[in-house]
Amino acid sequence: MTEREDIDATAGEYVLGTLDAGERATIAARRRREPALDAAIQAWERRLGPLADGVAPVAPPHELFARIEQRLATAEQGTSGADVIRLERRVKTWRGVAIAASSLAACLVLGIGVREATRPAPTSYVGVFVQDDVLPSFMLSVDFGTRTLTVKPVSAKPLPERSYQLWIVHEKLGGVPQSLGLIEIDSSGVSRREVSFDRALLTTATFGVSVEPIGGSPTGRPTGPALHAKLMPAAL
Repeated sequence: MTEREDIDATAGEYVLGTLDAGERATIAARRRREPALDAAIQAWERRLGPLADGVAPVAPPHELFARIEQRLATAEQGTSGADVIRLERRVKTWRGVAIAASSLAACLVLGIGVREATRPAPTSYVGVFVQDDVLPSFMLSVDFGTRTLTVKPVSAKPLPERSYQLWIVHEKLGGVPQSLGLIEIDSSGVSRREVSFDRALLTTATFGVSVEPIGGSPTGRPTGPALHAKLMPAAL
């Protein structure tokens, strides 16, 4: 991998939200002194920003701010005056975080959301089909809570006398592409279907979108140009 590809991959992980808190802090510090990294992050934000428009806002739990204040109040007991001042500053900081959480949660595709500490693993995963260095063509998401797979066109447009077809490839499925059906857009602008594959298979599989004749591939395998993507957790 070249240095440019490494920077672009790092920027993509940062914007999609697949890094842990420590890694994000490191990248945030790097971008202030590395113009190439900062430019790559801004490019990813421009490309993926429109995806947030299709995600409904999610409000944080109503008791979140109360829990934060309660924990800080408990910590104040037995502290010095200087510690109290620091805790008061933290309360102000967390107040801003709680207020901003509802808008940040709307950026699910960018990986910025509210994750409950008791949840053992994220229930939603996303994948982005990108051709060259342009706006993503499709966004793929899987909600394991409802076992629903959703495909949303971003820059992709209907093609005359052609159909888009979704595929999955995994060694457990024989290592050859298996059709998940045509991408037929409903009134909400997305294509949905239920999936029966388990989490381990879906989160390690490769997905593809190919251009096929009307009605789908006549051979049971992709016959036209295809884009590929893998799923990543949609929460920090």
